Amino acid sequence: MIKSALKLIRPKQWLKNVFVMMPMFFGGSLMNTQAVYAAVVTFFAYSFIASSVYCFNDIIDVEYDRRHPVKCHRPIASGAITLSQAYGLMALMFFLSMATLLLLRVNMWVVGGIILFYYVLNLSYCAWLKQHAIVDVCVVAFGFVLRLLAGGEATEVTLSKWLVLMTFLLTLFLSFAKRRDDVIRMEETGEAPRKNTIRYNLTFINQAITITASVTLVCYIMYTVSPEVTARAHTEYLYLTTIFVLLGLLRYIQLTVVDKRSGDPTKIMLRDRFTQVVVLLFALSFFLIIYL
Repeated sequence: MIKSALKLIRPKQWLKNVFVMMPMFFGGSLMNTQAVYAAVVTFFAYSFIASSVYCFNDIIDVEYDRRHPVKCHRPIASGAITLSQAYGLMALMFFLSMATLLLLRVNMWVVGGIILFYYVLNLSYCAWLKQHAIVDVCVVAFGFVLRLLAGGEATEVTLSKWLVLMTFLLTLFLSFAKRRDDVIRMEETGEAPRKNTIRYNLTFINQAITITASVTLVCYIMYTVSPEVTARAHTEYLYLTTIFVLLGLLRYIQLTVVDKRSGDPTKIMLRDRFTQVVVLLFALSFFLIIYL
């Protein structure tokens, strides 16, 4: 039961909520213990609320999952967890998130409001919005922007407009890459993994990936050379980290187009050594430039 419950709440997917710590890291507050505390609290509050959404998603998709060759092994679809147990776990994760928010010392209501908005938006996504092409990927990308905003409010770091735009575009890029995996499966099996997959094809997806990757890179460059960021960081050398952003984007495009392994960005981050090295070098170089 415990193993199935953990599988349902997907703690591995909590990696996505590291985005709440980006304002603290990019804002130069990594050595501020209060900011670190607030970021960690927000991370867990977001993780619990995301797990509640995962429960609802599997409840809504149970009939579809039972017909899917891979998703049929999910806890609810396989019968390992009943619907009533899933609803109970969904409620538990929600209350854990709200209880965790009480540990915040500043801007608790603002951060709580952002998380609740994220929750309602994603429940709507699971129930309806994900059935609409383009809308689905935009909602997913906006969810990461909300993580960024929550992290900024919790740590009291003013966000650069370029960082907000880059976050939206980067996650939009990752979402389109994930949809490409669905399109390939549809073409191979003749069955659409999602209802909205029929509104995508490889030509459109490839062009969307190219556009979003290109604009993401431009946004990052604009971020590193913007006067507000260079003044806050007390350095003009942030642009040097662009090489790692470019390498990361190219590697992900390679995994998507050549290897056809874009189905789960989290798994790629946990398994692909090249990506891990690039992310590590990016974080290390940014750290050295900003903090030393």
